[in-house]
Amino acid sequence: MTGQRSRSFVTRALTIGLTAGALVAALCGTGPANAAPALSVSTVASGLDHPWDIVVAPDGVILTGERTGKFVAIMPGGGRKTVQADLSKVFAVKEAGLMGLALDPRFAQTRRVYSCQAESTTGSAASIPGSVANLPLPWPNTGQVINVVSWRVNGAWSQMVRERTVLTGIPLTASGRHAGCGLTAAPDGTLWVGTGDNAIPSNPQNPNSLGGKVLHITAGGAPAAGNPNPRSPVYTLGHRNVQGIAIRPGSNRVYAIEQGTDADDELNLLRAGANYGYKPDRAPFIYDESVPMTDPVRVPGAVGAIWRSGKPTIATPALTFLPGSGWGSLNGAVAISAQKGKHLLFVTLDGAGNRVVRTTDALQDQQGRLRGLALDRDGSLLISTDDGGNDRILRVRLA
Repeated sequence: MTGQRSRSFVTRALTIGLTAGALVAALCGTGPANAAPALSVSTVASGLDHPWDIVVAPDGVILTGERTGKFVAIMPGGGRKTVQADLSKVFAVKEAGLMGLALDPRFAQTRRVYSCQAESTTGSAASIPGSVANLPLPWPNTGQVINVVSWRVNGAWSQMVRERTVLTGIPLTASGRHAGCGLTAAPDGTLWVGTGDNAIPSNPQNPNSLGGKVLHITAGGAPAAGNPNPRSPVYTLGHRNVQGIAIRPGSNRVYAIEQGTDADDELNLLRAGANYGYKPDRAPFIYDESVPMTDPVRVPGAVGAIWRSGKPTIATPALTFLPGSGWGSLNGAVAISAQKGKHLLFVTLDGAGNRVVRTTDALQDQQGRLRGLALDRDGSLLISTDDGGNDRILRVRLA
């Protein structure tokens, strides 16, 4: 019966005149593709080394962090400062290091910056301040861990002082693989954290591991209100490698971008307690990436993605919502960066935010591998490149 329904859908679609590409998009949940409007690209800063994330302060300063462990501030006039900070514990191996950044929504008053960073440690979760009480964590004495850290930056943007470890216990292996770690601050001051599964087969489906999850915590590190388990920071599970989280403006809808295996990077709409269906433990003790990114057969009730890349993947590390004006046909679209794909993707959602209306590609093979995304105060889009050695922060506008 399922096959008959699928054939019936195909027949009807062809009858009403869908092109082959649009038909594939409809079947895959990607939405019809559209040509990109003309964009202008300029360089804001260069000479950076793997700038992982970008945030923009109310005074116009652009803050980025190099993955190997350095904060860099780009001033409104174009000058650049290395912000002095004690990053001596940063564990920078392959995908791990200084990763996601977020500003306190009350930054103008608090001068608080949050970072998600891999750090060397010889202790265990129970001995490190900020660990979640009563939650068993399967990573003691591994030698490295991912922490969410709060900092205070001075008014001159010359120094950042570490306040505290807000949350610890996000697992990480010595390989640095699938480290995550997306970070965003909600208007209510809570923090959303996307984590990677460390290429450990049990992590995505293990509710006692913080790997392969989206976490929701207060600014003090406690589980946020509305989490499925009030003693746990885990909001959703069944993820592979979540490096970007964004809240749709004017709503309480939270979206995560997730990197896939050889097929299906995913844009997911998050729901408390939902399982997004990644289960790479088909064989005991083997990380089996041949499984689907969303596997409703082996994970009953698995929630499907709103958008997925299909095959091959394009490696999607970040997302942000464009403003509701100033971008023409792209107003309000989700901007998604691509590392392997080396382009920008714009995904326009319907009013409810549940369905893809259309997708638009831009800057294909023009600027290298694209990673971090942020909106500047004028509504332009900031993008960090991720090629290493002489990376840049770019500004993109409609031409």
